[in-house]
Amino acid sequence: MAERELPEIEAAFGGVYHDAKAERMIARIVGRMTAAAPDHGITYSLTILNSPRVNAFALPGGYIFVTRGMLALADDSAELAGILGHEMGHIIANHGVKRARFEQAQIERLRAAAGTLVDPEARASALAESQRKVAAFSREQEVQADKTGVSIEGRAGYDPYSSVRLLSTMEAFSRFETRGATEKTEPDFLADHPNSPARSAAIRVNAARFGRTGVGERGRDAYLDGIDGMLFGYPPQAGYVRGRQFLHPELGIGFTVPKGFILENNSDAVLAAGPDGVAIRFDSVDLTGNGSMSRYLRSGWVVGLDDGSVRSRTINGLPAATGDATTENWHFRITVIRSGDHIYRILTAAPKDDRALEAAARSTEASFHALTWRERRQLKPLHLHIVTVKPGESVADLARRMQGTDRPEGLFRLINQLSDTERVKAGERVKLVY
Repeated sequence: MAERELPEIEAAFGGVYHDAKAERMIARIVGRMTAAAPDHGITYSLTILNSPRVNAFALPGGYIFVTRGMLALADDSAELAGILGHEMGHIIANHGVKRARFEQAQIERLRAAAGTLVDPEARASALAESQRKVAAFSREQEVQADKTGVSIEGRAGYDPYSSVRLLSTMEAFSRFETRGATEKTEPDFLADHPNSPARSAAIRVNAARFGRTGVGERGRDAYLDGIDGMLFGYPPQAGYVRGRQFLHPELGIGFTVPKGFILENNSDAVLAAGPDGVAIRFDSVDLTGNGSMSRYLRSGWVVGLDDGSVRSRTINGLPAATGDATTENWHFRITVIRSGDHIYRILTAAPKDDRALEAAARSTEASFHALTWRERRQLKPLHLHIVTVKPGESVADLARRMQGTDRPEGLFRLINQLSDTERVKAGERVKLVY
């Protein structure tokens, strides 16, 4: 079953990322962890997914997946070994199959209850109880996978406390990405592997069987050598987020969201969340026919459209149309723009129809434009570079070399696991993005 799912899973995460240097580094860690794992006749394979999301997961049959985003956030070989050990724990215990069976059993129970529970509140209670049972079952699996993973990592000679560090870094990175204000819409590791003080404490207890904090190998230099030069962020075919700008060199378009908004490039749309509950969604559809943009806006795909609000416009030389829509709890401004073979759609939404909605919509739609030749030429993918700190260099000095972020020092500290006040030392190796 897992083999049939591989192409679909790989495609959902941007495909497979190939980097010979990183693959050799990972192969050494996988080999060492496999040698230390219980012998269940399992052959493990690890695939790097071409996604900046921070994630890792496993499928039955020994298949382990890790994203570029996870590799960029990990700081040494032991931290990657901790991730691998956890996923190996899921595979050894056959958690994927067991969870699927458990969830199916809950679904069947709910179906049976639906035929006997007439009261809507009783049905809702049954659903909530089922969800609690699935969550508890999943937490139990996570604890078991942690325990197995720490044991394998410790026997392999790696630092068994590494998972505590990486989980803390992932939590900090999640807060950094959302500025603590919004929920993430793409799956990441913490969504399925929630961290908690109790979980970290349990990892420490299991790790203590191998010695005190500091025991085991971290292998930082070998790890940094392996990820040096790795692609960082989204690949060119997905478009680039540069602060408040979204720029797509292949489609030749770009736009800017207002100040205070946070951009997130997802697999099917670009999303932005801002103050006052205002949200923006940007996507595209293939152009079919030669109809006007106002006709397309009225073609039935917008629920609650106020037909009288539709206006034909021209935005930076491109044919466009705008209109308003209302549902029970939301107000929308929809803007559609034709460029090349695509219709680009900007949906601005807010809980109430006020100036915040109007201002965000107007600012974003006015910024939409076809990229100039110079803009396209200047757009290059970002990479992770490993550099050695020179005498006299500070965090601020190094952060000034970071690109692709509006908070360079914050990102620099995160990917290098530096606290808000920690300084760099001459001769130390650090990650830079440019």
